[in-house]
Amino acid sequence: MFRRHRSLASERKREAFSQGATRSIWKNDLRNFHSLSRLVLLAGPLKAIPVVKHSKTAHFEIEILDAVTRKQICIVDKVTQASTIHDVKQKFHKACPKWCPSRVGLQLECGGPFLKDCVTIQSIAASSMVTLYFTDLGQQVSWTTVFLAEYTGPLLIYLLFYLRIPYIYDMKESSGRLRHPAVHLACFCHCIHYIRYLLETLFVHRVSGGHTPLKNLILGCAFYWGFTSWIAYYINHPWYTPPSFGNRQVAVSAINFLICEAGNHFINVMLAHPNHTGSNACFPSPTYNPFTWLFILVSCPNYTYEIGSWISFTVMTQTLPVGIFTLLMSIQMSLWAQKKHKIYLKKFDSYMHRKSALIPFIL
Repeated sequence: MFRRHRSLASERKREAFSQGATRSIWKNDLRNFHSLSRLVLLAGPLKAIPVVKHSKTAHFEIEILDAVTRKQICIVDKVTQASTIHDVKQKFHKACPKWCPSRVGLQLECGGPFLKDCVTIQSIAASSMVTLYFTDLGQQVSWTTVFLAEYTGPLLIYLLFYLRIPYIYDMKESSGRLRHPAVHLACFCHCIHYIRYLLETLFVHRVSGGHTPLKNLILGCAFYWGFTSWIAYYINHPWYTPPSFGNRQVAVSAINFLICEAGNHFINVMLAHPNHTGSNACFPSPTYNPFTWLFILVSCPNYTYEIGSWISFTVMTQTLPVGIFTLLMSIQMSLWAQKKHKIYLKKFDSYMHRKSALIPFIL
């Protein structure tokens, strides 16, 4: 009995030990599983391996044909979407060195407008093959060169007549007659006008368009130089007749001339500001400068001041050549002002309420 009781006790101990061992193993497994779960949670979500995408840049082929004969001149290849007409002209020049980029005019169709250098190929391409028509624009010069030549000539020509160099006037008459103060004041105002033009061309204006045919330079110089010679000859002539109302007429006109010149300068400086240039330009608003308040009434006050300067110069000198020049300049500037006014109406309709193009409430 004692042995049997002892064997039962030993079996119970074995079962208890086996159960304890099983529980400890189960607890260890549970701890390991819990630790693994925490490790996974701390590591965060599994990140997918990024797929490397190879960017494919579309390339175009530009076929350039002669606008007259319709024959192929060359094919410009490997042109990207971001390339511009200017880039195409540069590559065309490499393929055909005899054509300078400034002489190259490219069109989408014969007889159509020439494409500007800033136009991108992507904006005009309907397929990977683009056909453009080439026209030789002739010998080109920069607009800056045109303006400098047009304005330097009148400045020097007028001074030659003012100094009365030989072979222009009779020397006896020139030395025997005193000059009226209007003659000296007219020379001063004329020089101020064209010196302002030259300085603004160099330091203020942002000339767009790049180049222009050489014939425009010749025509512009012929117009300005020819009229300046005619005007200067009459004003500086020994038999020049003073204005009808004497010094009072000269003084009032000279003051008004200088006011218009100052207004023209401040308007040009304002228009050259980055906020008023480019495709994202905004319409100029009047500032604390009283010369800019004319923007309230007209859209092109620079032309208004310009016409005012020449009207004042006409009244101050009271000569026929100046009056004809003022009339022609007024007609030309009114056309420019109306053209710009139409552009402003499309872009800034809300700012153009009750504004005139050139003359308040009239034009």
